[in-house]
Amino acid sequence: MTEVKETTDCLLVLNRVLRAVSTPIIIGDATLNVSASIGVSMYPQDHVDADKLMRHANQAMYAAKHAGKNRYHFFDPSLERVAKEQTEKLNRIRTAFEQGEFVLHYQPKVNMRTGAVVGAEALIRWQHPVHGLLPPADFLPMIENLPLSITIGEWVIDTALTQIATWQAVGLNLPVSVNIAAIQLQDEFFLKQLSKILALHPEVSPNYLDLEVLETSAVHNMVQVAETMDSCIELGLSFSLDDFGTGYSSLTYFRKLPTKMIKIDQSFVRDMLEDADDLAIIKGVVELTKAFQRTVIAEGVETIEHGTALLQLGCDLAQGYGIARPMPAIEIPDWVANWRPYDSWQTLS
Repeated sequence: MTEVKETTDCLLVLNRVLRAVSTPIIIGDATLNVSASIGVSMYPQDHVDADKLMRHANQAMYAAKHAGKNRYHFFDPSLERVAKEQTEKLNRIRTAFEQGEFVLHYQPKVNMRTGAVVGAEALIRWQHPVHGLLPPADFLPMIENLPLSITIGEWVIDTALTQIATWQAVGLNLPVSVNIAAIQLQDEFFLKQLSKILALHPEVSPNYLDLEVLETSAVHNMVQVAETMDSCIELGLSFSLDDFGTGYSSLTYFRKLPTKMIKIDQSFVRDMLEDADDLAIIKGVVELTKAFQRTVIAEGVETIEHGTALLQLGCDLAQGYGIARPMPAIEIPDWVANWRPYDSWQTLS
């Protein structure tokens, strides 16, 4: 179609084509009904050569089919650019992984009442050669629900086990928790791959590894996931339910998944001193874990006051910037040796 200046200029023709194609065809006693899916690319808005215009129209046609057929769809050059940028970013993340640019930092977990260091959480970082150390929010959402996330998840477990062994060699026996994505936990080969990784580290007892499952994860088959978790527990591992209270299935996950520890999300802890509702939620979670004989730990403890309030509610375990920021593994032994709880926390003992 020529002499088309605006998208709306060709709508009349597109609708006429759709109506013409969808007109029933009668052959004898049979009535045939046909529909069309139309893809449209516009020049010069889509400033490419004729071959690419046809390919873009073809992409748009498949978008029309996926949207329900019997309709038209315009190719959007801006969306194409976004898709291209997304692909480039994904390829960069894949290359970064292959080149060993990912590292783990560890955030201590402590008992605020006794001063004991009860473990550490492994947190992935990207040591970008140009932009420096990048937090997981800068790259993990890009690979969510993709096979690459499973590959990286397995690397995290393997690296954490290696680090546990390294610490144990210098006399530090510190359990480590790692986050696992829903797609990894629900993968049919998860248990097999996990067993292989554990076999590579016979010097590390599996009970030093805790797997954190996000409460906001989309678990499609609760029965299958619970069975997988039970099998992991038989191997000696334990599970924590992370970000508790932020999703829509808190009590369902709590009741059906065999998790040993419940982690109170930092969004509640952060405002608990000013927000009565957040304080009430934390109190309720603590009471719930006691009733069901689970262990509870609070994330996001940023001040002495946060810790004091949690101790008064009966939550002794915590992690957060007020205790320690995530740090390279090499710094953990000295930190553990020198950390002491605040005096005001000890007076609550």
